[in-house]
Amino acid sequence: MLIRKDQDLNEIQTTVFDIIIGIDEHEQQAKQQRVRQKSLSVRRAIEDRKQRKELEYQINDERWFDDLEDDH
Repeated sequence: MLIRKDQDLNEIQTTVFDIIIGIDEHEQQAKQQRVRQKSLSVRRAIEDRKQRKELEYQINDERWFDDLEDDH
């Protein structure tokens, strides 16, 4: 990270420096947001897969028939 020394820069240099730092910080925040979104998407995909597998297990034809036979 860049550190500004006010005494070494004139007003224009200071303004440009601050703009560059602001852009860098904005890019970092945007990158972090993309990483968070990707992580959330992955977690959702994992949960969806788990739910699908559980549903497939629960609606397995053999198990359904076994449950029906147990009820009667």
